[in-house]
Amino acid sequence: MPKIAPLPALGLTLGLALALPAAPVMADACPAPGEWQRHGETLAADSLLSELAAHRVVLLGEQHERLAHHRWQLHTLAALHALEPGLAIGLEMLPREAQPALDAWVAGELDEAGFLEASGWHQAWGYDPALYLPILHFARMHRVPLVALNVTPELRRRLADEGWTAVPEAARHGLSEPAPASPAYRTALAEVYAEHPEAADPTADAPDTAENAEGLERFIAAQLVWDRAMAEGLARAAEQAPLVVGLMGEGHVRHGYGVPHQLAALGIEATSSALAWDRERGCPAPDGIADALFGLGDEARHEPAAPPRLGVLLFPDEAGVRVARVEPESVAEASGLVEDDLIVAAAGRPVAAAGELVAIIRRQAPGTLLPLEVRRDGEARELLARFPAEAP
Repeated sequence: MPKIAPLPALGLTLGLALALPAAPVMADACPAPGEWQRHGETLAADSLLSELAAHRVVLLGEQHERLAHHRWQLHTLAALHALEPGLAIGLEMLPREAQPALDAWVAGELDEAGFLEASGWHQAWGYDPALYLPILHFARMHRVPLVALNVTPELRRRLADEGWTAVPEAARHGLSEPAPASPAYRTALAEVYAEHPEAADPTADAPDTAENAEGLERFIAAQLVWDRAMAEGLARAAEQAPLVVGLMGEGHVRHGYGVPHQLAALGIEATSSALAWDRERGCPAPDGIADALFGLGDEARHEPAAPPRLGVLLFPDEAGVRVARVEPESVAEASGLVEDDLIVAAAGRPVAAAGELVAIIRRQAPGTLLPLEVRRDGEARELLARFPAEAP
């Protein structure tokens, strides 16, 4: 399903109580480009990275669409690998079913196209694989194990909707029930859910508060499944590797509410978290948001151009992908797409997952038409989405 940006959380700083470098230097409110900070204090990179390498699990949170974040992750991985060559890398991006494809990739048995096909990348993850391929190539070149941490959206929904006792252990990959969310995490998740299309309309004359509350509980339950699945994947990997570095959306990391909380419940407290930070996000950063922050400069000129966008929010459906919302003045609105349309094919290719549609749109050239096969009220129709030409 399309990703609701996991929440900016608050939380606990988990990790070993290791000594900081002597006489830390007080820094500017924002970490300078290339600088590491903790609680507003500048950290020497060599000391910090040595500290991180001594943990069992290190979490590097990301904003999925930011290339600069993935470059920072790659550089940090390379530094940690130099200190601990036995490390493994855990990936939020793929469910456990993709593990054979990851193993084959690391072994050098697949090229990029073969890996993307075998792993079901576009079905599992809606973000451009080009953002992640440098990291994947780093793992392949150094034979660093890659671990699929996630579970499928279908399993997350089933556990959230039916409950843990209703789903057999074999069907849930042995996942155990997550530790309850802290009150602060619930509050933050509620703020995210309030902007979700499935939430009751707060502007309605008589919003269905009971239905809204039930939907919120399902949303929180699904998020906890997500967090627990990744924590258990990391914990299992930590039984085989001296250091596991997890790459995931920063909402699962921030303030220790998500994955760090579930790791602690599993008995793994030797963890640490790090985020990339820049002035546009506000300074100083919220206290305790991560164990360490890395300063980014102005990366705008070094980011790729924004990919083509249809301008819809999509939900999964057994027969295709369903339009949950159409953005005003978007390509989708101009093409005639409306809420609740079911998109079953694009450019003549069937689409069964939002990621497949996104991958087709991403390849769309400016100024061209994309045929969409849509089912509306049970009737099939074809729409043409016209993507604007590039600005002169």
